[in-house]
Amino acid sequence: MSEQDIFIFEISKASFNTSVVLNSYKLPVLVEYMGVWSEPCIRMADDLAALAKEFAGQFIFARVDIDEQAELKEEYGIKNIPTLKLFKDGEVVRSEEGALSKEELQDLLKSLGIFNQSDELRKQARAKHVAGETIEAIGLLTQAIQQDPRNTRVAMDMVQIFIDIDELEQARDLYNKLPAADKESETGKALLGQLTFRKLAANTEGKVVLLERIAQNENDHDARFDLAICFVAEHDYRQAMDNLFEIFTHNPEFKEGAAREMIISLTNMLTANEPELAQEFRRRLGSTMS
Repeated sequence: MSEQDIFIFEISKASFNTSVVLNSYKLPVLVEYMGVWSEPCIRMADDLAALAKEFAGQFIFARVDIDEQAELKEEYGIKNIPTLKLFKDGEVVRSEEGALSKEELQDLLKSLGIFNQSDELRKQARAKHVAGETIEAIGLLTQAIQQDPRNTRVAMDMVQIFIDIDELEQARDLYNKLPAADKESETGKALLGQLTFRKLAANTEGKVVLLERIAQNENDHDARFDLAICFVAEHDYRQAMDNLFEIFTHNPEFKEGAAREMIISLTNMLTANEPELAQEFRRRLGSTMS
């Protein structure tokens, strides 16, 4: 087997022994028992396929459509989907019911010795940055990008740090060098959103003045709108949303629906890094509109 080969198989009863059981003596085989109609199944299959491409030649990803392969569903006792089974040396050595996140799948592969050293450095850098050791974090990311220049996730992490420490010119320059595919990813869009809000915030009167205006007139929706932008720039998303929902609730047509549009934009921006918060805001918007 070539290390450049990408192993992604659609499995039938006839091919199972060769593609899964026998191959598991050569490489770990991850088998997803799935339904093509199930969104969690499709999402996990997409993540596994992406990992199979990233770690080409290091493991095999096999998909079993339980509606088409009822015998395999019965033989392996599949009760819920997605179910993921790890085969090694002809045996099932691990089984997981329910959808796993990409991070959980990466942890599973890491337990098999399949991981990128540059991603390990990224995790260390993230922990350092959160702990306030940002210089050390930048050093780790620099080391990571030297080790693996193709890992553009490292560059995106560096953009995030530059945004966080208000080095916006460096952040924009590095962001502009990202491949188009990375810019179109959820993380890329989130970075662009942050850069955009920082620029917009710089054009407002500033948080102190805007808070004074609202204290004098709580219905000053222009001030609330600009204040929301300032809060987003500071990563205070709840305060930003509180002001946007205050506008939307009392004046939904403000600036031709600008509050609603910003709520949606901010929610989309948060999807990559703050999925639970993004989902909370989606529910809040739905409740407000109903």
